[in-house]
Amino acid sequence: MGGSLAGLLAAHVLAGHADRVTVVERDRFPDGTGSRPGVPQGRHPHVLLQGGQSALESLLPGFLAELKEAGAPRVGLPSDLVLWQNGRWFRRVPPSTHIYTGSRAQLEGLVRRRVLADPAISVLEGTDAVGLLGDASRVRGVLLRDRSDGADAEHRELAADLFVDASGSGTKAPQWLAAIGAEAPHEETIDTGLAYASRVYRGRDGVLGGDTLGYYVYPNPDQVHGGGALPLEDGSHLVIVSGLRGDEPPKGDDEFETYTKRLGHPLLDRWIEEAEPLSSAFGYRRTANTRRRYDLPGRRPAGFLATGDALCTFNPIYGQGMAIAAMSAVALRDALADRRRTPTTRRVQQALLAASRLAWDISAGADRKMPGAVGTAVEGAPTDRVADWYLRRVTERSPGDPVVGRAFRAVLTLSAPVSALFAPPVARAVLFGPPGPTPAGPPEALEEPGEPRE
Repeated sequence: MGGSLAGLLAAHVLAGHADRVTVVERDRFPDGTGSRPGVPQGRHPHVLLQGGQSALESLLPGFLAELKEAGAPRVGLPSDLVLWQNGRWFRRVPPSTHIYTGSRAQLEGLVRRRVLADPAISVLEGTDAVGLLGDASRVRGVLLRDRSDGADAEHRELAADLFVDASGSGTKAPQWLAAIGAEAPHEETIDTGLAYASRVYRGRDGVLGGDTLGYYVYPNPDQVHGGGALPLEDGSHLVIVSGLRGDEPPKGDDEFETYTKRLGHPLLDRWIEEAEPLSSAFGYRRTANTRRRYDLPGRRPAGFLATGDALCTFNPIYGQGMAIAAMSAVALRDALADRRRTPTTRRVQQALLAASRLAWDISAGADRKMPGAVGTAVEGAPTDRVADWYLRRVTERSPGDPVVGRAFRAVLTLSAPVSALFAPPVARAVLFGPPGPTPAGPPEALEEPGEPRE
């Protein structure tokens, strides 16, 4: 259920194990790479982190070459961006990782074309799922309704040996499970009230200047406003600004530009003054972290799995959603291919949750420290205080120390485990070294060897 990235990639994996896979999608897919209404964040910035790139390439060999050929910008970190956090500029040293910053519609369209070319996969577009078939012991299919016939449309049954909920953060699966006598999952939530708004601009020369591909201001507890400009495939830039509950970015175009003055440095504001707006401003406010614990013991049926945002939703500001959709599909593939263990529903569901654990630790760990955060998982464990102290020192040193910065970026882009932050060279710098010097102003170009850093 769901024809977005998580659903498409799950269908691709399942096609290797089933005679027929049906993707049920409430929207009608656009031709080519257009956007669709069922992706409420589609007009906002999306990044494909390194961990997601590796997963997609593993699932769809040659995909990254297709993405590059389609013009998706490949941005090196920290070399290609001017980055600022808590009053400090990041050194622009050679890249240790890359992200893709093209539109969500482009990337999803390329995945859709590859996946739906498989004759074992069919699609029911413009169709809502309204309930599950089966009982508390096993799900046996889904109850469907054609959206074009309205709310009173006749329901029809689609039998299935396995139902995968990839319907996104607005999933109704917990209610559907309760309706067949099963147990809904416990939900862990952390909500900072963060909201953001985005608008497309084109610079006078189509770029931000020199070899700079984008700007970004990272928010943190001491600097709650964030934002930046990231390149799109057509040469324009998608500008985003964010704030917390009670100080949300306005939706009006004029107010949007005024809000950029809150970022703490006028760099983005000055660029916008000379750039041409290509769209209206669009807002988004559903940014809570939510994790549904289907993996825990309970009265849950065989034949039901949840993946993607239907399993674990992250604050979108961290850019993890597309990567986790791909990494979850890899986890599904590996769990089904493991000949040492029978792929029971619970075992596979545990594998899917494990694929999202690092992203949850990053997103939830950062958000629970933000002022005004609420939710069932805000408190954390007593041991989190020690981890928070260490990670604060990592964050302080990452702008100026290449060793710490490289490890930190690897973890944040989901390409290395948290243990990378405790490797001996990193730990020495974090525990005993002072924060390294950083540029006094916005660094205009990649740092040359031996160049003064202050």
